[in-house]
Amino acid sequence: MRFTVLATDRVSEVGLAPLAQDPSFEVVTVLDSATEEFETGLMAAHGLIVRSATKVGPEMLGRAEVLRVIGRAGVGVDNIDVAEATRRGIPVFNAPDANTIAAAELTMALMLSLVRKVAEADHSMHLGNWDRSSFLGVELRGRTLGLVGAGRIGAEVARLATAFGMTVIGFDPYLAVDRAESLDIRLVGLDELITDSDVISIHVPLSDETRGLVGAEEMMRMKPGAFLINVSRGGVIDEAALVDSLVAGGIGGAAIDVYETEPLPTDSPLRAAPRILLTPHLGASTEEAQLRVTLEVSMAVRAALVDGDFSKAVNAADL
Repeated sequence: MRFTVLATDRVSEVGLAPLAQDPSFEVVTVLDSATEEFETGLMAAHGLIVRSATKVGPEMLGRAEVLRVIGRAGVGVDNIDVAEATRRGIPVFNAPDANTIAAAELTMALMLSLVRKVAEADHSMHLGNWDRSSFLGVELRGRTLGLVGAGRIGAEVARLATAFGMTVIGFDPYLAVDRAESLDIRLVGLDELITDSDVISIHVPLSDETRGLVGAEEMMRMKPGAFLINVSRGGVIDEAALVDSLVAGGIGGAAIDVYETEPLPTDSPLRAAPRILLTPHLGASTEEAQLRVTLEVSMAVRAALVDGDFSKAVNAADL
């Protein structure tokens, strides 16, 4: 049998090689899911590979008449209705390891930019100024980083932060004590992390447990001048509360890569807030990460269709 796999959202062409180079597969690439070409491909697709832009919900799944497997070229699967896919017997795969380095390095880039006021200084220079005194920063060495979530990405951030001489504390109910010790992370409760951290970095998925996890009350208890970073998922931080805190001068600054609504609306109050760095969901946006995530999910899709191997699917236990 020859399988058809539909790929969209600008997934890496090189990463599709395990499928494209196999004569048992036909790979159809459509850059935009909101096209007639995508609809035609969807009706014939045995496999579907997406990134974050395409929302795979019940209506789309209902039109995918022969679909057998879905691959998400990234970590989260929140743009896929996993429950509906499971009801239809469709395994859903992701690439949980492939963008770890990219997301961790972006976290450090944002952290350094915040504490050294890089964006503000750059903007001032482009305006023709030479104003060194306005951009006095602080050093990371000797400061405390609080990780909310210490899974793959959080653990890599801990490793990098330790190399900068930071003390790392973490809140993660699922992290084993011996694993935390091996990463030089001291496990604490969320309340202690909020009050004791100089920099707080979020690395958790969006769920009922984590939605609004850092809100107005938590920001009020943060150290004066502390920084907040989120490269995980929008909705974990209360955006309205963050704007209020920045306007009131409650925290030192924030760097946000993910949002409750994406793309971020042009009239979002975040765009006008002071002391905030905004990036357009760049956590996995490196050449290396995009290749790795697509390779990983391509191999999973191939194994599912050819060998019936669903063992690494996020919904494997329910199929």
